[in-house]
Amino acid sequence: MAHNSHSNPFIIPVLVILLLSSSWVNSNPIQDSFMQCLSLDSDVPLPISTACYTPDNSSFKTLLQSSAQNLRCLVPSVPKPELIFTPLQESHIQTAVICSKKLGIQLRIRSGGHDYEGLSYISEMEPPFVVMDLSKLRSVTVDIEDNTAWAQAGATVGEVYYRIAEKSKVHGFPAGLCTSLGIGGHITGGAYGTMMRKYGLGVDNVVDVRIVDVNGKILDRQSMGEDLFWALRGGGGGSFGVILSWKIKLVPVPATVTVFTVSKTLEQGGTKMLYKWQQVVDKLDDDLFIRVIITPAKLDKGNKTIITSYNAMFLGGVDRLLQVMSQSFPELGLAKKDCTEMSWLESHLYIAGYPKNTPPEVLLEGKSTFKNYFKAKSDFVKEPIPEAGLEGLWKRLLEEESPLMILTPYGGMMSRISETETPFPHRNGTLFKIQYVTSWQDADKDSLARHEDWIRRVYNYMASYVSMFPREAYVNYRDLDLGMNKNTSSSFIQASAWGKKYFKNNFNRLVRIKTKVDPENFFSHEQSIPTLPLRSMRRGNQ
Repeated sequence: MAHNSHSNPFIIPVLVILLLSSSWVNSNPIQDSFMQCLSLDSDVPLPISTACYTPDNSSFKTLLQSSAQNLRCLVPSVPKPELIFTPLQESHIQTAVICSKKLGIQLRIRSGGHDYEGLSYISEMEPPFVVMDLSKLRSVTVDIEDNTAWAQAGATVGEVYYRIAEKSKVHGFPAGLCTSLGIGGHITGGAYGTMMRKYGLGVDNVVDVRIVDVNGKILDRQSMGEDLFWALRGGGGGSFGVILSWKIKLVPVPATVTVFTVSKTLEQGGTKMLYKWQQVVDKLDDDLFIRVIITPAKLDKGNKTIITSYNAMFLGGVDRLLQVMSQSFPELGLAKKDCTEMSWLESHLYIAGYPKNTPPEVLLEGKSTFKNYFKAKSDFVKEPIPEAGLEGLWKRLLEEESPLMILTPYGGMMSRISETETPFPHRNGTLFKIQYVTSWQDADKDSLARHEDWIRRVYNYMASYVSMFPREAYVNYRDLDLGMNKNTSSSFIQASAWGKKYFKNNFNRLVRIKTKVDPENFFSHEQSIPTLPLRSMRRGNQ
């Protein structure tokens, strides 16, 4: 009976004291209270010593940095969590939510660490805060007969793809291009990839979800109801609960897909080619995804130019691809020698930029291929940008050290799904999305100011060429320049400034659902969905 924790009421408190005694000299009341609460409130024994990491633990810094993508969010001046908690099972998450709420501690939830402003592991709001890192909850269970899979929040997109392909070469899932994204947070914002024109987004292919709500209860689609299920599929992470796992719908993929990258410099007619791409991109065959990656490059004698790279994946073989291209975009001059046939799984390694012949098992490591100091922004384009507009853009790109722009094609299935079907509203009428990025290699404050100033000037320059009223933005390219909540008592009026850009008119419905399921705004961060004042709710219910 010695193993039954209920046999002696004094065992757990004594264990807690013993576990905490090593750091008792530098006692921190927040850490102590949180860890004691975790131990006392957990139904399942919780190994505090291996699940809780405080700043004086030698592994704390390594764990904090482990999946953090943006080094700008790790500089010494940025506030750090009091503690990082790595739950080993779902009940530990329930306990952490209950304890954080009881103790008045902010909880930041990290699945893959890709938040562009680091909001899953830093906080500029009222301290203190704790990070709950879900990286140990990463199982993926694939059911080919049912055409579904359950993926825990800590699994990466690459792991999900690998596990699907392990069971079937003709099944896939339409989600991200970056394979180290945590699936938990990734789907909350939309989740787009090379199959979006054929099958829509990740959120368009979710059939169930399990979450821990503000009361520490586990809910699924049936028990949460359709309103909350709607909000979770594109309403952004960290507002409604902790995602435990998604049940995703698998889609058919051919045994062979074809990829290519064709690059054009300005000297090779790059501006005219991009103008043509804008005119055809949303009308191409649904099986064809051609994005454009734009970067500066050095020419001879120190001169610089702009390279536009047409980076593509086609759901089919090279012969049909060449037919499609000759009919719809012959100007690119695509030839058989530019194309490579491969499996759907291998195409993800190609698009993510892995070297040729990299074994797919690299996807199981969940490691990022991109870790920099960076700042990013986004736009949606409804009308082709004229050549003169592009030339002004090239001039600005050539001023910056390491800029990047990625243009992602819309049309196809993206135009056929209503903008109110999920909170993700950027649907019919969008030609393509722009992602602007500037990255640098040092932590110097002057560098930060210089690069942020550059990207803001480019964003201002582009205002007349992109969507207006609102000027739309993609929530998974989070941008605090658009506005932020100052504390947990966030204002609906203030939040509307960025909320309408991310969600358009869906923002109002998200706010109503948030107010119903989390009225005290426990799940909050700098751009979480706010709650309505009680007065407004009462008026709305009359």
